[in-house]
Amino acid sequence: MRIASMGHAVFAAVMIAVGVLGLVKSEYVAIWNGVPKGFPAGEVLPYLCAFVALACGLGLLWPRTAALAARVLLAYLLLWMLIFKGRFILLAPLEEGSYQSCGENAVIVAGAWVLYAWFADDWDRRRLGFATGDRGVRIARVLYGLALIAFGLSHFFYVQFTTPLVPTWLPIHDAWAYITGTTYLAAGVAVLTGVLARLAAALSALQMGLFLLLVWLPLVAAGKMSDFNWGELVATCVLTAGAWVVADSYKGMPWLSIGRPQHSSS
Repeated sequence: MRIASMGHAVFAAVMIAVGVLGLVKSEYVAIWNGVPKGFPAGEVLPYLCAFVALACGLGLLWPRTAALAARVLLAYLLLWMLIFKGRFILLAPLEEGSYQSCGENAVIVAGAWVLYAWFADDWDRRRLGFATGDRGVRIARVLYGLALIAFGLSHFFYVQFTTPLVPTWLPIHDAWAYITGTTYLAAGVAVLTGVLARLAAALSALQMGLFLLLVWLPLVAAGKMSDFNWGELVATCVLTAGAWVVADSYKGMPWLSIGRPQHSSS
């Protein structure tokens, strides 16, 4: 196996789980939503998504296939974001939910892009040099930063949906919705500007992970999960894994550095 970082291992494992879940359920897993009704090959597409996730997740763990797996997964996720998520922005450019939905895929794309930049072979560097190495990692970080800003804004625009998810043992529920939204906004700005970027990336990934631990797992334990909640739980796992990979890309950079990093980690 070739494990570049803990985030890499988690990301690969989560993609494998998503693939298995898609094959077992014979339907779209949460990260593949956005397909319009009546889309051609709609019955086959869920299986293709599951196969890509499973095959690429496994491929990311082996040295001989890591570059190919990262390349295929990145291309597939990018196409999905542009075709199925990007249309929401075109149809409703003034609705924040359009950017929130696209931002979810952007985090996954960012994680896959970091891995592609790390694992790119000679073929990739010759033909797609702009997407590999430090340049590829920088593109991934920009996508991630923009996604964090979309997440932060959604907490303010849709506070009525965020507040009920705050654990009951925490006081002032509305305040927590605004606090978490503000931290996402601050982290997005930090990642985009390079000011305290490593700290911001790590804390934003932690915040996503805490959402899984503090919101979804207690609901699972209480037996109060709806189909929608299960989908959101899966999406949270994938988002946390993608964010973890992006945070790992700052390894070696000082936690409190100000300015854009010059070298990526691999």
